This record gives sequence, C-alpha cells and structure tokens, in this order.
Amino acid sequence: MGTMPAFETMGTPEQAKVGAILVGVDFGKVGFDASLEELTLLAKSAGAEPLQIVTGKRTSPDAAYYVGSGKVDEIIQAVHLYGAEMVIFNHALSPAQQRNLEKRLGCSVVDRTSLILDIFAQRAKSHEGKVQVELAQLQHLMTRLVRGWTHLERQKGGIGLRGPGETQLETDRRLIGARVKMLRSKLDKLQRQRETQRRSRSRSRTFSMSLVGYTNAGKSTLFNSLTKAGTYAADQLFATLDTTSRRIYLAPVGNVVISDTVGFIRELPHQLVAAFRATLEETVHADLLLHVVDASSDMRHEQIQQVNEVLEGIEADDVPQLIVMNKIDLAGIEPHAELDEEGKVHRVFVSAVTGEGLDLLREAIAQFALENAKVAGEETRSDQHVSDPRFDVMDS
Repeated sequence: MGTMPAFETMGTPEQAKVGAILVGVDFGKVGFDASLEELTLLAKSAGAEPLQIVTGKRTSPDAAYYVGSGKVDEIIQAVHLYGAEMVIFNHALSPAQQRNLEKRLGCSVVDRTSLILDIFAQRAKSHEGKVQVELAQLQHLMTRLVRGWTHLERQKGGIGLRGPGETQLETDRRLIGARVKMLRSKLDKLQRQRETQRRSRSRSRTFSMSLVGYTNAGKSTLFNSLTKAGTYAADQLFATLDTTSRRIYLAPVGNVVISDTVGFIRELPHQLVAAFRATLEETVHADLLLHVVDASSDMRHEQIQQVNEVLEGIEADDVPQLIVMNKIDLAGIEPHAELDEEGKVHRVFVSAVTGEGLDLLREAIAQFALENAKVAGEETRSDQHVSDPRFDVMDS
C-alpha cells in the first residue's frame, strides 16, 4: 500500500539523523526569514539534520514542481553535494508536485504538512492523541495513495496487468476508509467522555482556564510553574500534544482548573485542526484563555495573530483572553501588568523559568474569576487542608 514519506530513521536519540536540504520560497509575505527559522526547528524536532537551505523568489508556485526548473537543478546539486537523503519544503505540496520532485531529485520529498504530521506522530502519548494523529495521517495519505502505484501507470494493455493495480488501489482506499470511520467513532466516544468531565466541572462551578499560544512560547513551562505538575517541557516545537489538566488553589477564589494544550503554528495543516478539535475544545469551553506569548520573539505580533486565527477556526475567539508575555528574562523586561481602558489587567509580563511575575499572574486570574462569579463553593475554599489540589490529576 502507498505510504506517506516517513522519517524512517527518526524518533529516538540513538538513531541516526536524516540529512535534509530545506527549501523555502519567498512570495513577498512578511516574516519569510522567521518562517525559515521555524522550518529549521521543525526539521530538527522531527529528527532531521538540516544541511543547507535553498531559497528562491516567485509570485506564484510552479504547477509541476512548486519551484522553477532552474531551482530544481539547484536543489539537485545541493542533494549531491551534501549527500542528502531528503528534501523538505516549507510549503504544502500537491501530490503531483511531490511525485514530480521525487522523480527529478532521486530522493524523498517531504512537505510542511507531512513534516508536522511526523512530529505529531512521534510526540503523541495519550490514547486520544494517538488516535487523532493516525486519523490526520490517514486523511493526508488518502490524497496521495496513488503515489505507491505509479509503476502501474506505464503498464498499458494486457490482461491482468492494469486491472490488478486498480483493484489494489481501490482495496487500499476501502481499508483506509474503514479505518478512518473507526477512528472517528473512537474520537466521538472520547469527546463525549470529555464533555461529561466538563459538565461535572460546570456543576461544581469550578472556574476553568486553558493555556493557548504559539508553539514553543513556553506554555508547558508556565503550566509546570503554576501547578508543579512536572509535565514534559522542552525548547522544541510541539513538545506538548496531549491536553493535560490540573487543579490549583488560588486565594481567595478556591480551586480552579488549568489545562495545557497543543501549540499553534502558522499554516497548521487543516487535517490536524480537524483531528484535534476534540482536544482543542477544552479552549472553547474555558472561562478564560491564558494566551502565552514569547516576549523575546521578533515575530510575537504575527504569532498572536496566527493563534487568534486558529481560535476563530474552532469558535473559541469569543472566550476572554489574558495575554501572558513570557520569557521576559530573555527579553530584558521587568515583571509588570498592563491595564486596559476599563482598568482591568490585560497583559502580564512574566518568566515561567525564573518565576518573576507569577504572583501578578495569579492575582490577575483570581480577579477575573471573582468578577465573573465563576468560583468554587465555600466548602471547596475552606477545604485546603485535605490535600494539595495542585496535584489533582485529570489527564486527558
């Protein structure tokens, strides 16, 4: 059966890294250099070793190769010069473009969508996360299934030559279709379970908030600093894929629930947005979104916009936001809070690593919770001595 380009030697530190040539095309949009830096991080996060970046300028993609024929020759030279095993494009390629490029380059070609899918496949830990990733991969694969049977295209005429290929292809499609249907059924069940948990929290009037933000903005580090949860956090893209929730105690509010979610990124494959909708729905049903921003990034304003676009796509754009400007230790900024025109805290500047500004953040959250009257009952507030609520686990 045809398969997506895969990083067969990636995944663990013990395995050899795949040497890759990175390709980016400048269409005149803002942030091209930053997007190349992001591509390098994505490649490294997947386990590739970037050997060279080939860039070019175009007004629109080439129909056959995405880049021009001359640029294809330049990529071929780079592949031969560095002995690269793979070429990674910073763009979404059509099945035909990917097939044409692999024929010309003589090596595996991976586009941005496949690259992100591969990273997600490596990082998913929970059952729900793995189901979501597999569903996204299969949906992506179905558009490229014919790539595995291109050798049959040249077999013209003759009984038993062309037919079996078509039959096999249809068999593959039916098998994948059945698997997709089963995975969607599983996700629906998991989504219903998650909804039951949310209703339970709603009945207890527990204030809930979700961490959202661009990937690598420091959400998981902030989550750990607030909850002492010890969840995985690393200086890499998509370190967190599975939503994790914890209860923390905030005086004078009482118990509140905070959830860590997957990071957003520009041009996030639509298959992943759809597949991870159940996970991202934690943000839809939150009382407050803590929008974590890397204050040290030159692209922070564009990243805020990218996150808000995804939130709009999952219908969470009407959930109140508190901007958390993180990594002030790297940006050389002192911890402080900024007020909006109504005199309410709009932004808090913190460092999740050093802990600077976290008291200001807790105060801002508590103020919002009290103003919105979504607080735990009095019996919950007076029950601090029973157990430390910071370590109540509600992994999704």
